[in-house]
Amino acid sequence: MTRSTDMWSVARRPRWIALLLLAIVVSGVFAALGRWQLERAVIAAAPDERPTEVVTPLTEVAEPQSPLRSVAAGQRVEVTGTFVPADTTVLEGRINAGAEGDWLVGHLVVDETGASLPVALGWAETYDEADAARGAVPESSVTLVGRYQPAESPQEADFQAGRRAMAPADFINAWGVEAIYAGYLIADDPVGGLDPIESSPPVQDTSLNWLNIFYAVEWVLFAGFAIYLWYRLVKDAWEREEYEKAEADAAARAQLN
Repeated sequence: MTRSTDMWSVARRPRWIALLLLAIVVSGVFAALGRWQLERAVIAAAPDERPTEVVTPLTEVAEPQSPLRSVAAGQRVEVTGTFVPADTTVLEGRINAGAEGDWLVGHLVVDETGASLPVALGWAETYDEADAARGAVPESSVTLVGRYQPAESPQEADFQAGRRAMAPADFINAWGVEAIYAGYLIADDPVGGLDPIESSPPVQDTSLNWLNIFYAVEWVLFAGFAIYLWYRLVKDAWEREEYEKAEADAAARAQLN
C-alpha cells in the first residue's frame, strides 16, 4: 500500500516554495496599491486649511490671462487700481442674503499689472437703486479689500430674464480689453449706500472619497486572493497525488485478487 503524503510536505517542495514567494511579492504589490488608494481618499478628505481670511496682495495669488489657481479661490485679497467709470454696469438677478436684487459692477484696472478686474461694488433691491450708485464709483486710484472669487460660466446667464453671469470672459468684449483676471472681486466696502454683498469663506469639504476607499478594499482582497490561490494550487496538487496513489493501490489489490 502506498503511503499517504501530508499536504504541507507537498508545500515544502522547491517548486511550491518558489510560487509562494511569488505570491507574497504579488500580494505585497496589491497591498501597496491598496494603501495608495486609501491615502488618496484621506488626502481628498483633508479640510481646506488655506489661510483664506488673511488678506493677501492679489498679485501673489493670481495672474491676468491665466487660469484661476486653487490657492486663489475664496481668498481675501488687497488690490490697488483705478476704475473706468464708463464701464460700470448693473448685473440683475443677484441673490444676496436670500433676497434677489442687483449688483453694481465696476471695471478696475490694476496698477501693478495693467490688467482688468471685475469688482462687485454692492447690492441693491432694485435696478434703479444700483444704477443710482454709479456716480459714487471713485475716479482716482483706490485700494480695495475683498474676496476673490472664481468666475461664473457664461452659460449661467439667463438672458431671457435679463440676467448676466459674473463672467470676465463676457467683460472682455464689453470693455474692449485684452488682459483680464480669471476671477472677480467682491469688495468689502460697498459704494453709494449699497448693501454689502454676502461673501462667505470657502466651504471646507471633509467628505471621504468613497470610490478610493472601495478600490483600496479591492486591492486588499486581491492581495489575500494571491495567497489563497497558492494554497488552493498546493491543495489541488496534493489531492491529485493522493488520488493517483489510491488508484495505484486499488489496481495493486485487483491484481492480487
